[in-house]
Amino acid sequence: MDRKLFEATQAGNVQSLHQLLGENPLILHTSALTSAGNPLHVASAYGHIDFVKEIINLRPDMAQEVNKDGFSPLHMASSIGHTEVVRELLKVDRKLCQLQGPEAKTPLHCAAIKGRSHAVAEMLSACPECVEDVTIQHDTALHLAIKNSQYGVIAIIVDWIREMKKEHIFNMRDEQGNTVLHLATLKKQRQVIELLLGHQANASQGLEVNAINHSGLTAFDLLLIFLSEAGDREIEEILRSAGATGMRDDNQTSTDNPAASSAETNPLRTKNDVTEYFKFKKGRDSPGETRSSLLVVAALVATTFQFGVNPPGGAWQDNSIPTSKTHIAGESIWGSTNTIAFRLYMFFNSLGFKLSLQMINILTTKFPLQFELQLCFLAMNFTYDTAVISIAPDGVKLFVILTISILPVAIGLAAYGFRLQRKRRRSERTATVEPQNQ
Repeated sequence: MDRKLFEATQAGNVQSLHQLLGENPLILHTSALTSAGNPLHVASAYGHIDFVKEIINLRPDMAQEVNKDGFSPLHMASSIGHTEVVRELLKVDRKLCQLQGPEAKTPLHCAAIKGRSHAVAEMLSACPECVEDVTIQHDTALHLAIKNSQYGVIAIIVDWIREMKKEHIFNMRDEQGNTVLHLATLKKQRQVIELLLGHQANASQGLEVNAINHSGLTAFDLLLIFLSEAGDREIEEILRSAGATGMRDDNQTSTDNPAASSAETNPLRTKNDVTEYFKFKKGRDSPGETRSSLLVVAALVATTFQFGVNPPGGAWQDNSIPTSKTHIAGESIWGSTNTIAFRLYMFFNSLGFKLSLQMINILTTKFPLQFELQLCFLAMNFTYDTAVISIAPDGVKLFVILTISILPVAIGLAAYGFRLQRKRRRSERTATVEPQNQ
């Protein structure tokens, strides 16, 4: 851009602009060839309303141009908050507020992020459909306002949506599948939650309180995951009063309908697979219960592990090599003095530990961080085996080695045999029931 033109634009000096046009009538046209921006970008950014009007009068097409960063003059004016400039630009073309910039952000998105409530109101009045425009991350202007805690903008958009009967916008999802209620709950914005739920006169219309995101969570689930502050209980009550539930509550409620309860009339279906019932299922089990289950699992494994490596009586603290009986530091005292009791103890404790790992392996099949869980269990198993072998006296060491080696195989074979037996009985029962139904 010509230096003199840039200075005149920066100062908002309309008289200087006319002088430059007198010297070179094509100066506004040539400026587009020498720079990525145009005078309207600069004037819009500075908020020089008279200069903007003059440029629009001379070159209205400049309102459509974007600078090297991909922003139009309206993007700049709306994000900075120059409401009068926004109004003048919208007179050129109301569709300018739907012009996409970087990441598909429109001027309305930029104004929502920065909290420019007056600019937002101007654009909504000029182009009502722009409220449904989304970014490349599928964020609406309301999503962005909530993510950036712009309460003034949130109130304007929410009121406008209700006034225009466009409540479906409340249920639009971002790229994680979150509605605006998910985001407001995640950020603990009680004021926004009350604003969103304040008109829930009919649960079948408007905001979907129990909408599920891509992680299988409702807004209520998100609150339970991060429930930590005193005010969270108040938010919980607000959500509950609006009919919000977690995924666990939804599954329990669904069993009350005839379609779900029909399984109770068929004993073959109710007993189909007990293991599958107890497995973790995303969408069925609430995050709070899952976290509690993990703590119980960790405590169970830690308890059996602790008893295995620290048997009753403790370990010898010295080496002794008398003519009758030898003991080495670190070996179990109980194992040296009562080998039969020690063998029984190690067998049943190892059985409990191996069974715990087997059950945990089954029940956590669909847990998050599956690889890390498996690696943890494998490491604990090898650590346990090494520890119990090292504390076993020479007289029972072979028994301990055979026990911890055979038990996993025996447990696996027993579980496999049990499943086969149960499958055979189920087949026999099916064969018996079918002739009776004919």
